[in-house]
Amino acid sequence: MNYSPEISQLDIPHTLVIFLASITGLVHFYLAPQIGLNTLGISFLVAGIGFMALIGSVILDYRRTTAYILGVIFTAGQIVIWYHLNRPQLELIIRGEPLLDVVDKLSQVLLIILLVYLYLAQRE
Repeated sequence: MNYSPEISQLDIPHTLVIFLASITGLVHFYLAPQIGLNTLGISFLVAGIGFMALIGSVILDYRRTTAYILGVIFTAGQIVIWYHLNRPQLELIIRGEPLLDVVDKLSQVLLIILLVYLYLAQRE
């Protein structure tokens, strides 16, 4: 198996996974220093690294099936933790307050859907 990047061979779903994981990863990297060097800030940094690892796995075609499964679990965990920490009100989310949360969570939900699709498509 060749582990060198073959970006030209990525199809649309894989490209979308890279795009969505980049959005949520960059959001986490952006928020980490704002939160500070504490447990929560470090967890944001680790989350950003996790999303970058998913991107690397997709680009390098390295254990993609495992990456799909772990990506779903990891991303779903991010949503659960966010909800637990923030207890957002649906009205605020619909109005787009705060916008960064909406963009992040929307990209994560779409990312989960794409990862499940890719996992199921690969099994066939």
